[in-house]
Amino acid sequence: MEPAVVLRAEALRERLLQGLEAEHVEVEDTTPGRCATSFKVLVVSPHFRGKALLQRHRLVNELLSEELKHIHAFEQRTLTPEQWAKEQEAK
Repeated sequence: MEPAVVLRAEALRERLLQGLEAEHVEVEDTTPGRCATSFKVLVVSPHFRGKALLQRHRLVNELLSEELKHIHAFEQRTLTPEQWAKEQEAK
């Protein structure tokens, strides 16, 4: 029997920051109250410029391919730095 893999929000955050040269990353562990490991992420990266939503999500999924094998639910928002700045101005 394979040992359970423990994923931590901070480890995912560091991976996304480095792998996508992200300017901002938020990772929320939404596992409590659910039946299995789940996370919600917000990633702001210049690598998303000119890419459709599906392409952005694929970049994240490829980067976290090993981790995603152990995650039941994964919700992501992917923004360019310009989109993020516009959202922050609106607050």
